[in-house]
Amino acid sequence: MTRSATSTGEHTGRIARRRVDKFEERRRELGDAALQTLSELGYARTSLRDIAQNSGFSHGVLHYYFHDKFDLITYCVRRYKAVCVQRYDDVVTTASTASGLAAEFAAAMVATLVEDAVLHRLWYDLRSQSLFEESFRADVAEIDASLERMIERVVRRYAELAGTPSVCGAPMAYAMFDGIFQQALLRQLSGDPSAPEDLRAGVVQMLAVVTGTCERQ
Repeated sequence: MTRSATSTGEHTGRIARRRVDKFEERRRELGDAALQTLSELGYARTSLRDIAQNSGFSHGVLHYYFHDKFDLITYCVRRYKAVCVQRYDDVVTTASTASGLAAEFAAAMVATLVEDAVLHRLWYDLRSQSLFEESFRADVAEIDASLERMIERVVRRYAELAGTPSVCGAPMAYAMFDGIFQQALLRQLSGDPSAPEDLRAGVVQMLAVVTGTCERQ
């Protein structure tokens, strides 16, 4: 291949990458604009036209970047949950004691409960809808798996710092943390002022339970 041909190929490749980057950037912009409408109205009551009316973008633009409502909703939830996972991974990275990790992890859970309740409601709505909508299931399973791995990392690090092995597997640990968070979310959305602090205490206690350290406390 000649030098000229190589240069032409590299130039074409750069153009193609820029197009992909711009397309993805536009999807992120549209997804972020649509997320609030989706989280407030929920899956069943929201159409692409509703999202367009509330986000300032035309229905045609949304439909160009997303195949349908399913595509848009899963995209939004996936992006938001990725941010959540990163937040908790930061706690794992910086913790130096078991009690410190428990306190920081619980604080992060409480913060997202208070600040992002409607976004979490959208996630649980999506997960429930996947029982009926087969097109959601692969995405929901992937998001669930990422959250399970995040909980596993938190529990494993807590156990290391506490000097004790975990007493349950990752699926069970995730189910327990997800359960207490979902209960707290329902109470938070219902206006229960004690929901945040009860969640904080529950997260700390649950870390002790899944690592067996509650027996030594």
